[in-house]
Amino acid sequence: MEKNLTTGSVFKNVLVFSLPYLLSYFLQTLYGMADLFIVGQFDGVAGTTAVSIGSQVMHMLTVMIVGLAMGATVSIGQAVGARQKEQTAAYIGNTITLFMGLSVVLTGILLMANRSIVSVMSTPETAVEGTVAYLTICFLGIPFITAYNIISSIFRGMGDSKSPMYFIVAACVANIALDYLFMGAMHLGPAGAALGTTCAQAIGVAVSLIFIRRQSPGISLTRRDLKPQRDVMAQILRIGIPITLQDGFIQISFIIITIIANRRGLNDAAAVGIVEKIISFLFLVPSSMLSTVSALGAQNIGAGKKDRAKQTLWYAMGIALCYGLVIVTLVQIFAEPMVALFTDTAQADGARVVVLGGQYLRGYVFDCLFAGIQFSFSGYFCACQHAELSFLHNILSILLVRVPGAYLASHLFPGTLLPMGLASAAGSLLSDIICTIAYLYLRKQDKKQENL
Repeated sequence: MEKNLTTGSVFKNVLVFSLPYLLSYFLQTLYGMADLFIVGQFDGVAGTTAVSIGSQVMHMLTVMIVGLAMGATVSIGQAVGARQKEQTAAYIGNTITLFMGLSVVLTGILLMANRSIVSVMSTPETAVEGTVAYLTICFLGIPFITAYNIISSIFRGMGDSKSPMYFIVAACVANIALDYLFMGAMHLGPAGAALGTTCAQAIGVAVSLIFIRRQSPGISLTRRDLKPQRDVMAQILRIGIPITLQDGFIQISFIIITIIANRRGLNDAAAVGIVEKIISFLFLVPSSMLSTVSALGAQNIGAGKKDRAKQTLWYAMGIALCYGLVIVTLVQIFAEPMVALFTDTAQADGARVVVLGGQYLRGYVFDCLFAGIQFSFSGYFCACQHAELSFLHNILSILLVRVPGAYLASHLFPGTLLPMGLASAAGSLLSDIICTIAYLYLRKQDKKQENL
């Protein structure tokens, strides 16, 4: 379970750690889309709408839980790198206590606020009951979502990104099979989609616990480790809270941009919705760099090897940039065919959606290039226990460029979606500039400390 990432080739460590995480991220994205795809086969428009809205809510919650769990990954990673067995056990135990308590409280609050959430999402009347049913079951499954993510964060903090991949594979296969059972055979509609997802999450957690029991984790937990320790929890939250707030604001910005597109008309709204799905896949590599740099960087910083942490940052950034350049080039050539996969081009509206979607994608795809840089920097800042810098550059990007840029582009260029796509890329470019300044400042501070 525990893997030493403080020795050997830095580049090899980046590849070995990032590839399983990348596959896990891909499967998690596929996992989230399975409900929507399968309900479309067996239920009407109302059911599809219910699952679509419900999955948006659950995606936002999951992303924020993952962000908070980053605090555990970094804290555990630093303790592992420093070879502090007792401290590692304390971080693992307090992570379990903190997140299980949080999951219970969160479940209760969300169940009480269910209908209010559905109302805020402006759910069409015909889809209200289906959305409520979907979210009710999914909210009951939050302890399983939380359990999977904290187990995965613990493994990654200990340098093991491969094991969480196996857990998500088990959950993904189970989800697809159960969706066909509950929606296809039993005709349970949106409730069946939620039930399949929740049961699959429980199966993923069960597989992870069996794995932990059969494998030697290298760390033995005691009751004392599970007892809340103020300094330990403060460390986890100090890193995790800025990341979860950052991820929450990013999701809110996506919703706002979607609303802006919706006001331009049905074709524009459909084009933006399709491109968002495409971008979610294209962002798999850049997003994986954040967790890779944070986990590897944390271990090396914990071991007192800051130079290796910096090398991890540069290698991750290089991989992200090379990937981004390839993707930008391919999208400029194949934008329309990619959008056409998600709509009926035989209809006039479908053909228009393809044109608009191609425009939006050609602009938006530059975000894939710039985001790889900021994700790598964000991972490094987290590893250095400066997660507030990651929050700062993201919130400034959203407030100063992404949202106002999309709004202005929507009004100034009503005939094309290209400027709206470029607004997102411009937001990431601002983040890159802020991150570079912050990195140079931290390096300057490190040199001052070395000279003392």
